[in-house]
Parts: sequence; structure tokens; C-alpha cells
Amino acid sequence: MADLSKRITGLTPGGDDGWGLFYRARALKAAGEPILELTIGEHDVRTDPAILEAMHASARGGHTGYAAVPGIAPLRQAVAERLTASSGVAHGPENVLITPGGQAGLFAAHHAACDEGDRAMLIDPYYATYPGTIRGVGAVPVPVAARPEDGFQPREADLAAAAEASGARSLLINTPNNPTGAVYSDATLEGIARVAEAHDLWVISDEVYDAQVWDGRHRPFAGLPGMFERTLTVGSLSKSHAMTGSRLGWVAGPEAAMAHLLNLATHTTYGVPGYIQEAGLFALRQGPEAQAAVAAPFRRRRDMVLQRLEGQQALRAIPPAGAMYVMLDVRATGMSGEAFGAGLLEEEKVAIMPGESFGAAAAGHIRVALTLPDEQFAEALDRLFAYADRQVEKVVA
Repeated sequence: MADLSKRITGLTPGGDDGWGLFYRARALKAAGEPILELTIGEHDVRTDPAILEAMHASARGGHTGYAAVPGIAPLRQAVAERLTASSGVAHGPENVLITPGGQAGLFAAHHAACDEGDRAMLIDPYYATYPGTIRGVGAVPVPVAARPEDGFQPREADLAAAAEASGARSLLINTPNNPTGAVYSDATLEGIARVAEAHDLWVISDEVYDAQVWDGRHRPFAGLPGMFERTLTVGSLSKSHAMTGSRLGWVAGPEAAMAHLLNLATHTTYGVPGYIQEAGLFALRQGPEAQAAVAAPFRRRRDMVLQRLEGQQALRAIPPAGAMYVMLDVRATGMSGEAFGAGLLEEEKVAIMPGESFGAAAAGHIRVALTLPDEQFAEALDRLFAYADRQVEKVVA
């Protein structure tokens, strides 16, 4: 076989990028083991049947050919209205490109911001695909740690130092944050804006969890003064409307940038199926009540975790202000996140994601997805806390 490109073989130089535990859990489950999975951000309640009916009706109605590459006009308008309402900055259809999910949006946005060999900053902890996405466009990831003691809010001074040292072209942020659940404060966002302006950075703002905020508020980065012209906002219906498998997202930004992103889409994805876009339009037209109904179970289960943390010493957490996860600090057990997760799967048949999957700053933590029905989730918590207690007892002994 001829040699493959260095770019594709180097996407994840760490091997499985920390996903080995997930794959092991899935293999056990496929073999018939009763595994309780708290791994990926997949809703336990699937896409609303009414959305699927809209998708079916569109397909049956003939919307199965090539759709407009930038997205059908009514959907682009609906996304623009959503962004205008949340950010306070006027968006029109010309500011929106529909993409096959948020992941494709992230890839496209980094193509717009970075040339081959450019440095691209990202906040650590980060969603596991971020470094590979950056490498995939030929750029070099520059992680900047957000510390647990700061509630995983990145420090302006750290970002400024990294931008100065690396000569970075872009900064990827994610709030509400996966994996930590942090919602960036006004002070954090304003600090990021100062760094972006001082170092002439593109800010790529992943806001796919914008409908899942438990404490405080989500403030779209493009809405900060002077930031619209240097921001590419990535969104999706995956989390807000439980449409993960539909692969429907967007990138929004200045019109001049969007014209080039449309050109990229023409040469890569060539758009998103029209019947899926019609279903997405139907979903958005259901209003904020539909998004709140999708989000409600995750708020409830987040509170279940926080209640269980009271009065025990084995596990700690910074209460997540958003998203569908809780990060638990397991360092009192004397174990890494990887070791804790492996033991938990072996002894209790509960699968989580180790913090090390999300960067060095999350070492010694685990990420718990709030994605099982309440009764099963409570059972998984019982097993997780019992396992943690046993490990602490070993440390004390």
C-alpha cells in the first residue's frame, strides 16, 4: 500500500485519544454484559416523533435531491433569528452556513481561520475531537489550561501568554462547556475578547449547549462589543433538540468569511439533505419550550449528583452550570481518571469517560454523562459512589 498522508495518520498521535475505556464498555455491552453507560452525550429520549414526521413528510414530498449548498433559505433565516435574539447582534441568512452537524462546522471554521502550520489555541479541558480537528486542517493545537480551582474558567493572563508565545491565529472556546459543565462568566468572556483583540485572533465559539444552562446565563461571544467581525459561531440541533443522528448544525459569522465557507462546502460536503433541513426548521419553530423539555432531565440528574455529593469525602465536583455532564474529582481515591474508570467498569459495570480523555487539565477527574433514565441513573450513582468509597478506604488503610 502507498504511504498515507502525515496529516491523516497524525490526527490522534495519542492512539485512541483516551476513548479506549468507551470502546471496552461497548464491547462488553455487545457481549451481553449489563453495562450502565454514562459515557457520551446521547439523549436517553430520542428525537421528538413530530420532528421525525416532518422529516418523513419532506422526504415523501420530494425533498430528496440536492439541497442548496449553504442551506435552505427558511432554515438559514430561522437560525439567523435565533442568533440575533440570543446575541443582540443582527444576523441575516447571509451570515449562516448550514453544516452536517457541529463537528463539520468546527472543521470548516478552522479552515477559515488557519493556514498550514498556524497555531490554534484551545482551552484544556476540551472536547476530545478538538485537537484532531485542528490537526486535520494542518494547524497545530496549543492547549491552554483552565484550572479546577478556578471553576475551569480560563484566565486572561494565561491566554495572553499563550497567544504571545505561539503567535496563534485562532482560539477555540466552548461554553456551556463539555466536559466540565462550566458556563463562562462575563469577566471570563470579556478577558477572552481583550486577548482576541490584542493578538488579532479569530475566536471559534462552540455553542452547541446553549439551550442547557442551569446557573447564570449563556452569553454568545459574537454579542460582545467588537467581537462579531472576528467570531465564527458553531451551533447545532444535536443537543438542543435531541437530533444527534440527524447531523444538522451551522457556522455563523461575518458575511465575507461565510462566502469562503460556502466555497469550502461546495468542495467538501455539498450541503445537507433537504428533508433533514426541513425537519430542523420544524424543530426550531417549536420555540424555547421544546428546547426546555429536552434539557429538563439533565438539570434534574445534575441535581441528583450534587445531592449525593453532600456528606461524603471520596468525590468532589464543581457544580456544573450547564451542559449534560458532571466532572467529578477522584484524586482522593489516589487514582487517575483512567484507573478509576477501568476499575469502576470491571467491578461495578458502570462506564464513564476518564478526565484524561479531555486533556491534561482534567487528569484525576471523570466525566459522568447525565444520559440514563432516572432510575437507572440512580443505580449507576449508587455503584459509582460505593466504588469510590472502597478506594478511599484503601488509601486510609
